[in-house]
Amino acid sequence: MIAKLRGILDSVADGSAVIDVAGVGYLIFASSRTLSKLGDRGGEVSVHVETHVREDHIHLYGFADKAEQETFRMLQTVQGVGAKAALSILSALSPDEIIRAVAAGDAKMLTRADGVGPKLAGRIVNELKDKAVNVSLGADVAAPASSRKGKGLSPAGESAAVADAISALVNLGYDRSIAYGAVHAAAKSAGADAGLDQLITGGLKELAS
Repeated sequence: MIAKLRGILDSVADGSAVIDVAGVGYLIFASSRTLSKLGDRGGEVSVHVETHVREDHIHLYGFADKAEQETFRMLQTVQGVGAKAALSILSALSPDEIIRAVAAGDAKMLTRADGVGPKLAGRIVNELKDKAVNVSLGADVAAPASSRKGKGLSPAGESAAVADAISALVNLGYDRSIAYGAVHAAAKSAGADAGLDQLITGGLKELAS
């Protein structure tokens, strides 16, 4: 298995690049985000690699950082999401944006990627939401629902005030994933006992900063 490549950038095409490692050219498929970070032809590059071995081919997928590689893996756990669709999503959104969109239930944001329609975006959100919430907010929100009873938390790990503040910002016209990130940032700064008005105000300040 090839896990990492370091060499000279030989060429870049739409959706792929060739990296020369000691005279051997390795074709890697990558998101536009990673390809844009490779620099100029002839320069030294290093990429993390995911190796897919099939009966009829061996494909290498390259990533500028581990976060993108982990998100690529996570997306492919969803039925109907293959490597091509995962790279398309990673070309449209950064790993942080993907996690935030899924955690917020913002399927519409995922449809920015070529080839990802509302049905597939909805499936991604439904199948990955718990995992994304865990990544974005910390392990406590991934605890079983029974352990959250009495804390005033929703099944998604949000307090009622946080959920209401997110809804308020969405009603003001902000995308759900953006509102989600802003309110949770405000909640982190204000503390666990922050009220609805404080969270809305703090969220708006986050959006304005």
